[in-house]
Amino acid sequence: MKRNLLIGSSLLVVLLTLAVGQFLLEKRVDAQAKGAVQAPRFEVDPMWPKPLPNGWYLGQTIGVGVDAQDHVWIIHRSDSLDAVEAAADEGTGECCKKTPPILEFDQAGNLLRHFGGKDGDGYQWPASNHGLQIDGKGNLWIGGNGNGNDGHLLKFTQDGKFLMQVGIKKQGLGPDSNSQDRFYLVAKVSLDNKNNEAYVADGYGNKRVVVIDMDTGKFKRYWGAYGNKPDDAAAAAAPRYTPGSTPSQQFRGPVHCAEPSNDGLIYVCDRTSDRLQVFTREGKFVKEIFVEPDSLADGSTWDVAFSKDPQQKYLYVADGRNQKLHIFDRQSLTELTNFGEGGHYPGQFYSMHSIAVDSKGNLYTTETYQGRRVQKFVYKGLGPVTKKEQGTPWPSKTSQ
Repeated sequence: MKRNLLIGSSLLVVLLTLAVGQFLLEKRVDAQAKGAVQAPRFEVDPMWPKPLPNGWYLGQTIGVGVDAQDHVWIIHRSDSLDAVEAAADEGTGECCKKTPPILEFDQAGNLLRHFGGKDGDGYQWPASNHGLQIDGKGNLWIGGNGNGNDGHLLKFTQDGKFLMQVGIKKQGLGPDSNSQDRFYLVAKVSLDNKNNEAYVADGYGNKRVVVIDMDTGKFKRYWGAYGNKPDDAAAAAAPRYTPGSTPSQQFRGPVHCAEPSNDGLIYVCDRTSDRLQVFTREGKFVKEIFVEPDSLADGSTWDVAFSKDPQQKYLYVADGRNQKLHIFDRQSLTELTNFGEGGHYPGQFYSMHSIAVDSKGNLYTTETYQGRRVQKFVYKGLGPVTKKEQGTPWPSKTSQ
């Protein structure tokens, strides 16, 4: 009897010790989590969007925007499909067909509207459309980067009604980064609705940011790297980017984004230099950072977007070379974490090109080259950063 009591008492002590230890461990983990750096968390929605109708197939998908109804708009290059991907159009098979370049999806992933791809009354469709943005009135803005042809951008209503063409489309165009009546190979148009100004990343041929009036298209100002006057000869003569070298005083390009923040700063992607430069609205240089600075070829800084809190505390950077979405603290420009890895499964990337955020904080990405798709990443709130490289953000068991 005494022996059984002794064993029972010992077992009780062990269990109490384990319980106290577990309690202290949980308290310590909780305290560490509360003190840890916080960052937005995302999980891929592998069921978004729904399959396209009509046997339609996406080409290189090179622009995304979100309107006031949280509808997601993308633009892609239907002429980038090969003979197999467009076999039905070629008359050589049942699948598949070229899709109109501009598509609208609702939050459930249903396709709602589509248009574009041909010249119309008063406008010329780009030889190679590039980038898509939606202004405060719901109008769509697209650029063009067809080599030797595209020196313009276009503005449409959501029903596809033509509103404005700024610049020209003409064979034999070349760089002129000081022109005040045309562009050359625009990458993207970003919008400052409050001040009625559009920021044009001009872009693949020219090496500058141009600011125009959103109603008239009138050129208001422009600048190059570090706020310098653009110099096409100097830009052409600049050596290829080498990690650790003295930064070029001209944009190497493509100048792939020029995104205004709520507090009046402009974030400019100089893609093949692996850098983001930050300016005032007037083009005064503020600061720069390098993202994955050992990246060569087509570079690491493809597009930027901001978190949806009023302060836009977090900066998202699309990195199509390293197949990652980087998350920065916007004020310090310190990278907190990143997610993604190379591949074609949901949550992976093949040349992530453009990004956008809806009112709920959900993130949308497009992929060019052989990626050819749009993905949705559901915002799961803030959480402690447990590792810098998150990999594929697959849905957790509790989300399924």
